[in-house]
Amino acid sequence: MKTLQPSLVNGSVTAPPSKSAAQRAIAIAALCEGESVLYNTGTSEDVQAAIRVCESLGADINHMRQPGDGLRMAGGIKSSVKMLNCGESGLCLRMFSGIAAALPFPVQLTGEGSLLNRPISMITTGMSALGVECLSADGGLPVTIKGPIKKGEFTLDASGTSQLLTGVLIAAPLLHQDLLLRVRNLASKPYIDLTLDIMERFDVRVDHDDYQEFHIRAGQRYSPTDYHVEGDWSGAAFLLVAGTIAGKVTIEGLQKESFQADRMILNALKQAGASLGYPDDEKIIVEKRPLRSFEFDATDCPDLFPPLAVLAANCEGESKIIGTERLHSKESDRAATLFDLLTKLGIGIRVHDNTMYIKGGRIKSAEVHSHGDHRIAMAAATAALNADGPVHITGADAVNKSYPGFFGDLEALM
Repeated sequence: MKTLQPSLVNGSVTAPPSKSAAQRAIAIAALCEGESVLYNTGTSEDVQAAIRVCESLGADINHMRQPGDGLRMAGGIKSSVKMLNCGESGLCLRMFSGIAAALPFPVQLTGEGSLLNRPISMITTGMSALGVECLSADGGLPVTIKGPIKKGEFTLDASGTSQLLTGVLIAAPLLHQDLLLRVRNLASKPYIDLTLDIMERFDVRVDHDDYQEFHIRAGQRYSPTDYHVEGDWSGAAFLLVAGTIAGKVTIEGLQKESFQADRMILNALKQAGASLGYPDDEKIIVEKRPLRSFEFDATDCPDLFPPLAVLAANCEGESKIIGTERLHSKESDRAATLFDLLTKLGIGIRVHDNTMYIKGGRIKSAEVHSHGDHRIAMAAATAALNADGPVHITGADAVNKSYPGFFGDLEALM
């Protein structure tokens, strides 16, 4: 159990590495013939899962001198039959399912912890659309995928997640024919922009018509490259909210023009009346001031719900956050766990018709549970800054999934 006392915050902190960017870069580097160097990969559990999967596929991966500094990767898939353990990473499972669909041998994917309880229908349905045989154990993990994709044209529904599409796009250069991929109901378009940007850094280009048709030319190959993983807007969002509600914080290492969906936190902060300053392109200063209620559509950036919920709890009036239908298949059912968290903290919350309504008020001292969800643990810690007494967090170590240094960074500001 972790206990956080109410506190003002002040100081500067560097954003953690983006696990979304790191996992994509690791997967692509594993498909290169030759050595790539990835800097600032971090030590999160999700990144470690991607490393293990790529090693299982035959990549030779060496860590730099300090953990998290980066990786030297000699790519090239060398093995023919593998069990890929994706840990608790949903991105890892879905992305490597898409990659497995392009491989000329069967691949079995499994996971651990909460991932074992998350639905995989989006994978089985997606594989069927690709014409790839997919076998699962009673509708759950492990799942076996028997590629490769043989069609040159198909349609994929991406309403549940864009992560399977990410895997298919990354794997496309492994195939021998041009691909025309029609995509329906695409969720989280910014994450596809991130995927396409990293692919292009490794010399593979994908053309698309307004995200509805993707054209991938055959004959392209990834080139080994040096790639620096940018700062993570998802983790930094909690620190931005911390500064907004409880003091003054400078966040370094965030690219303002990033493709990451969660940079949209800035729009919500502006709506709420936050004080925001930009000394340069990778530095943001936030400072406490009176906050008003806001309305924000988080459909394309559902990971922002936890920090947005804490922001709303500190605003005058009732805020509306749209997109709760995207919350049910995360590390926890985040609509339910956010309701539980804020209710225990004495904040009024209700969920109706894909929208979460939060009425700002006095945050109470309480004992809360992360439900094994890293973002719920970080939300509880951030909310504790303005509580009327200590907040005790059971399962606080869930932050290791994405941001192992979170409590150290937060406490350095207190």
